[in-house]
Amino acid sequence: MTERSSRLTGFATLSRSERLDALKDWLPEGTDASGILGNTGVLSGDLVDRMVENAIGVMPVPLGIATNMVVDGEDVLIPMATEESSVIAAVCNAAKRCRATGGFRTSYAGSLTIAQVQILDVADPHRARLEILRRFEEMRDLCNQVDPMLVELGGGLRDVEVRLLDGRHGRMVVVHLIVDTRDAMGANAVNTMAERIAPVLADWTGGRSLLRILSNLADRRLTRAEAVWPADEIGGAAVVDTMLEAAEFAVIDPYRAATHNKGIMNGVSAVVLATGNDTRAIEAGAHAYAAQSGQYGPLTRWEKTADGGLAGSIELPLSLGIVGGATRIHPVAQLALGIMRAESAGRLSRLVAAVGLAQNFGAVRALATDGIQKGHMALHAQNIAIAAGAEGDEISRIADAMKARGEINASMAARLLAELRT
Repeated sequence: MTERSSRLTGFATLSRSERLDALKDWLPEGTDASGILGNTGVLSGDLVDRMVENAIGVMPVPLGIATNMVVDGEDVLIPMATEESSVIAAVCNAAKRCRATGGFRTSYAGSLTIAQVQILDVADPHRARLEILRRFEEMRDLCNQVDPMLVELGGGLRDVEVRLLDGRHGRMVVVHLIVDTRDAMGANAVNTMAERIAPVLADWTGGRSLLRILSNLADRRLTRAEAVWPADEIGGAAVVDTMLEAAEFAVIDPYRAATHNKGIMNGVSAVVLATGNDTRAIEAGAHAYAAQSGQYGPLTRWEKTADGGLAGSIELPLSLGIVGGATRIHPVAQLALGIMRAESAGRLSRLVAAVGLAQNFGAVRALATDGIQKGHMALHAQNIAIAAGAEGDEISRIADAMKARGEINASMAARLLAELRT
């Protein structure tokens, strides 16, 4: 066997078909990479090459629609991109159960994004802090020159914060540029502003600038959603009480809170991905926000209403955009925004928060009643049948047979398929 090397000289300059040829020694025997990766779907091959480096194809993810959603008094359909069974079904079910009480009500704090500039080796950091704050007007002029179009749209530098942090090598000065990025996520704009202003700040303070980049803890872009589920829509008073006990577990234990919030992000990230936004930024910000008290905790809160119903609320930072980046150039992202009529970053953020709350309701209710696997595995049964080799109408027949037996696993799928074919 020829020894393989990951040092593929000139790989970046090859065409996509040439890159696939260069990968032949790395592919399992008999794999037709061109057949699998040659079709880039709605994305042109040229666009794929321009979106990422060393492109060889695309990784399609199923796109579904969350139905039954009422957000701020308006019926809305919400596209969700996810590979996980039961995620979209949970949102649809949760939304249906709170329609009688008006669905989801939301609020949005605004589109302020933070960029950080780190200044080191400052002899007198307290004086430096005052000097920076005193020269805010100069900073605003310098930063706003970076993106005149943003300023024309009503955005730009809004405020400055200066924090003094103690590190291993002394006290550092950290400057926060607080920028209104309007309907953009804003990373490129605020990063450019930070890089433009960093040497100026170093000169004013007599220090040395180092990092200049946005923060994904977007706590100036908080979005909130709330809803009430009547007890009879949930399964009665006993289920309400059980769900409250289950939710309390996440409040007092970070091990549970991590999984609790992962369930929330199943819904949040699915909408973020469907609209071409940055899932990693949203997830990082959400989890950082969940830990701000010093102990990692849940992003949602659950209470019993005066009439015995269940009230849920969510608060999380959402740095989303409807312009720029992949959102602007990806045709599916544009279609998804059109379906949900997300005509502003604020509107999109409100819808995402509502989905996150609906997702959490579905997960907590399932855990507090039948367990998460009953519904999840029933929906996942067809995937297991496909993995076992089922094709065409065999897939549904094998899936139904597994569900009827109450045994949904790979070995049962293989056994049933063998029986069916003989």
